[in-house]
Amino acid sequence: MKIKSLLFLLSLGVCSNTFAQFQQNNPGSNHGNKFEQLETIIRDPNMYRSASGAPGPKYWQQQADYEINAELDDKTQKLTGAETITYTNNSPDPLTYLWLQLDENEHKATSDNQAFDGSKMNSKMSANQLNGIIGGVNDFGVNILKATDASGNPLKYIINQTMMRIDLPKTLAPGAKFVFKINWNYKITDRLSVGGRGGYEYFAEDDNYLYTIAQWYPRMAVYSDFQGWQNKQFTGRGEFALTFGDFKVNITVPADHVIGATGECQNYSSVLTAAQYNRWKQAQNATEPIEVVSLAEAKNAMKVKATAKKTWTYIAKDVRDFAFVSSRRLIWDAMKVNVEGKAPMAMSYYGPEAYGLYRKFSTKVIANTLKVYSKHTIAYPYPVAISVEAANGMEYPMICFNYGRTEKDGTYSEATKYGMIGVITHEVGHNFFPMIVNSDERQWTWMDEGLNTFCQYLAEQEFDNNYPSRRGPARMITDYMKLPKDQLEPIMTNSENIINFGPNAYAKPATALNVLRETVMGRELFDFAFKTYATRWAFKHPTPADFFRTMEDASAVDLDWFWRGWFYGTDPVDISIDNISYYQLDSKNPDLENAIAKRDYENANKEIGRKRNRESGINFAVEADTTLQDFYSKWDRFAVTTTAKENFNNYYAGLSATEKKIYDSKTNFYQIDFTNKGGLVSPIILEWTFTDGTKEVETIPAYIWRKDENKVTKVFAKAKPMASVKLDPYLETADIDISNNSFPRNYEPTKFELFKQQQSIRGASGGGNPMQDAKKNGSK
Repeated sequence: MKIKSLLFLLSLGVCSNTFAQFQQNNPGSNHGNKFEQLETIIRDPNMYRSASGAPGPKYWQQQADYEINAELDDKTQKLTGAETITYTNNSPDPLTYLWLQLDENEHKATSDNQAFDGSKMNSKMSANQLNGIIGGVNDFGVNILKATDASGNPLKYIINQTMMRIDLPKTLAPGAKFVFKINWNYKITDRLSVGGRGGYEYFAEDDNYLYTIAQWYPRMAVYSDFQGWQNKQFTGRGEFALTFGDFKVNITVPADHVIGATGECQNYSSVLTAAQYNRWKQAQNATEPIEVVSLAEAKNAMKVKATAKKTWTYIAKDVRDFAFVSSRRLIWDAMKVNVEGKAPMAMSYYGPEAYGLYRKFSTKVIANTLKVYSKHTIAYPYPVAISVEAANGMEYPMICFNYGRTEKDGTYSEATKYGMIGVITHEVGHNFFPMIVNSDERQWTWMDEGLNTFCQYLAEQEFDNNYPSRRGPARMITDYMKLPKDQLEPIMTNSENIINFGPNAYAKPATALNVLRETVMGRELFDFAFKTYATRWAFKHPTPADFFRTMEDASAVDLDWFWRGWFYGTDPVDISIDNISYYQLDSKNPDLENAIAKRDYENANKEIGRKRNRESGINFAVEADTTLQDFYSKWDRFAVTTTAKENFNNYYAGLSATEKKIYDSKTNFYQIDFTNKGGLVSPIILEWTFTDGTKEVETIPAYIWRKDENKVTKVFAKAKPMASVKLDPYLETADIDISNNSFPRNYEPTKFELFKQQQSIRGASGGGNPMQDAKKNGSK
């Protein structure tokens, strides 16, 4: 193994202290570290992955096609399936076995993820917490009924936790296909009590279930050029690395259930009523959402509960996964969206408790998401995009599960509204990362969550210029970046090893990309490079190096220092203005200089003793006896003499044209001392305020730190005198301490409250629901 490859592999999961060893090219020095190139950290380019960041001339990836027949038992909450997998070996390697993922096995009592986290006793413990400690036996997990080849011959297999190995009867040569069958079943879990992405939610008030079925069938693991088989177990956090393929899925459910799924349904005409089918056809040309299944129909189905069954058939092409929702308590609305010359259907499925929010917002939020993401990545290629309300937040190709329910009276808080819009945008956005740009989520969570959160921020801001985005703006990440180092890890850390998962894998990379776009690269260069990355790696398997290289290749901006600091390090941004020195050119003009000298002399001689002596009425000797006075007693030391004027005129006449231009400009020079207190190098952005009230903003590139990464001094020439100067005026660099950003120092008061002490009820809710308050008062 090459040393560079070894360094790269080690760098993915080490602690921050070890990481620093790989960053320091010139340890012990104040330079030669943060601006060195990444060659010793990232993987060498090769015939599969080019140095430009593009797929190489011999790039390959595997394909897995599925035909699945599944049946959902609404009485026992059991899912049964039989699938046929056609696996194509496009790699140059002969394969003697195949690996599949059995993600439902994460719920088994014997699974490692049930035991490898620490636990503590508290003064109050829930049943779920105690059951987690007690452990024991459960009947969760996938039951493999049989595995055979296409002819029905048994295949040898072994199950290791959430992974299943099929031993091939003969070696699968490069370019060959292998067809095999698996029959299985599993008990669907109560998602709200057991946890996990898929499962059911039970509604006791109407005795019905909502099934969000995900990670539900044995799925092929990825075999790639950069790591062979993806073999990290699924523990519930690190998500999925999956192989692209085509799907045909038949799903049998109670006849009154409504299904939404990955792909296009092939038999709406037989599973919908005539009225519903007509509405579906209308929706295909609608620009406003049309209810295909109405609220009244859903409420009626919740009461009647059919005993017959129906089978829904779906086809999905070039997808990496398949998921679906099934329930009799679903409203379904849909409309067409015009996206870059394509016309996908935006569709939402939701229960009555979400009607007041989802009917108004969900499908239109899907449309906005598809348009904004398509502009910044690739035109949305799939025929549908679905949002399902399931008190959840999880994504799959063409379908995602989100939250957003009203109060019983139909009102909702502003936080619920924006939270719902944000999660729909985020989960629909996952169609682009990683469903299309198919990175390995289990290894590099930031490559899908971080990139997607960044695009979510763009979509939120295009939805509403006043949208209260929580992730993306630089100022929102500072509380995380100022944490002690033992609570931090680099973005380039394996998913399972991250302490503060949301800030690290979602918010920090999204912020980094926003800083790149707005501050380091500029929108034009960034947008072109980002779109180039998405275009290059659509329907392929990129790695971090492919992203880093493409962003530089398409922009001609050297960003190695940025990746080192933001992605491989834990240092924060904290630049301090330590001192400012003011310089003016010596004019040598006695009319000016003598006046200044007089002012300075008088100021220097304003001694408190002299002032009080005069005020006390002392009779000074030289005033009482005028014979003590001489020439110097009456001499004006600051008077302008003829000789001084002649000397100045001769001086000015002797200046060159260039020197006269500088002289006549009357430029003010300000020498500023900066300290990089945080350690993360960053551009220096200054807002100058001049004595006439005008302002000027200027940016110094981060490269100013390359010769001294700790301290730098720079002189600025200004035509007008300065009143004050401020660092990072728009809070765009994520500076964690703005108290040292101003000169003169600007101290913001910390407010406190004067209150009447009173006993409050423990657990009482704070804040409120203004919509509910207005409704009580009779307002709209």
